[in-house]
Amino acid sequence: MLSAMLSVRSLLLAIFMLMAGSGFLATLTSVRLERAGSSALFIGVVGTAYFLGLVIGSLRVSRLIRRVGHIRAFAAFVSLFSASTLTYAIHQDPVLWAGLRFVDGLCVAGVFVCLESWLNERAEARSRGSVLASYMIALYAGQAIGQFLLNLSETKPSMPFLVASILISLAAIPVVLTRISAPPPDEGTPLSIRRLYATSPLGIVGATLTGVMLGAFYALGAVHVRRLGMDLSETALFMSIVILGGIALQWPLGRLSDRFDRRRVIVVAFGGALAASIALALIDGPGPLLLTFGALFGGLSFALYPLCVAHTNDHLAPEERVAASGGLVLLYSIGAAMGPLAGAMAMTLIGPSGLFAVIGACAGMALAFGAWRQLRGLPVPAELQQSYQVLPRTTPMAAALDPLASDRADSREKP
Repeated sequence: MLSAMLSVRSLLLAIFMLMAGSGFLATLTSVRLERAGSSALFIGVVGTAYFLGLVIGSLRVSRLIRRVGHIRAFAAFVSLFSASTLTYAIHQDPVLWAGLRFVDGLCVAGVFVCLESWLNERAEARSRGSVLASYMIALYAGQAIGQFLLNLSETKPSMPFLVASILISLAAIPVVLTRISAPPPDEGTPLSIRRLYATSPLGIVGATLTGVMLGAFYALGAVHVRRLGMDLSETALFMSIVILGGIALQWPLGRLSDRFDRRRVIVVAFGGALAASIALALIDGPGPLLLTFGALFGGLSFALYPLCVAHTNDHLAPEERVAASGGLVLLYSIGAAMGPLAGAMAMTLIGPSGLFAVIGACAGMALAFGAWRQLRGLPVPAELQQSYQVLPRTTPMAAALDPLASDRADSREKP
């Protein structure tokens, strides 16, 4: 794993710095709008704008990257992202910020497509799993650590945006100075929704509902705990703990799903997410219980997407897995775009607990659907199940990093 990490260290450093600078922006914008008196519905619209930008960018930016090259495209996306981040500090308005979050989503999609296609090109068949694991660690570690930049607001209101812009800008340096050759991204075509559903109904429904759950949480989780009385430092801690909890349980749940009927593990995970959501909806103030159930919610809900991908892969030929995973991450992103609006409407109607009421309702629907699918069909025999692999919920390009993806010819220039 060490040699695989060293071969792509500049790319891993770039994603870590980028996520440290941008991973907390959803939390920060939500907190600022909430403090300014914006309704939950407006905050939800701002959250939805980001995921819409991410979906559209994931589908469109490859054309630009092929035309100008990885390094120029990456520098352009980072420059625009840095400028967008600074613009938040100029004027606070929900409509303006929704537009900026849409631009952020486009830029993040462009950055992810650049880095993930680059990593995919550098990863040999025997090291692809190590490269993917390193990428996941850099991504989530940056996102978790970045949450604490919220505390800079106590020094100067514009300071978090300034520091975020600095980190995002600095993320370009390891890439523009790298010696790693950068080929154009592959022309990936996701499987159709109809084909995906016919192949794995639980996979497609589970991935989409997981998107709704996590999209709602990322956009409104900070608003929920702020309305329970948490200050900025406590809010940063809560968001960070949820993300770190998500990292902690993915591998144990994945290993269980390799040994038992994967559908059963998915149903149990959705059941646990439902229980954690009910607890979070009922807790009416800060304290250890809120942090504990937040970590449990993160651990279970973050594992759901890769579990759904693995379940879908169990029903596919090797050459179909990249296209299927690409389709699933798009469905996840579409669900994530709907989540903030659903959560915001629930919070408007019933108060802060409405967020986790919606998240719990999604988990409950997936739980019921998964139980019904177990009654309708036989499980995949254990010896035919594919190995579980943790995958990021970023862009379809990340699917090609899956070690189960088809082998590709390896004619890469060493750095």
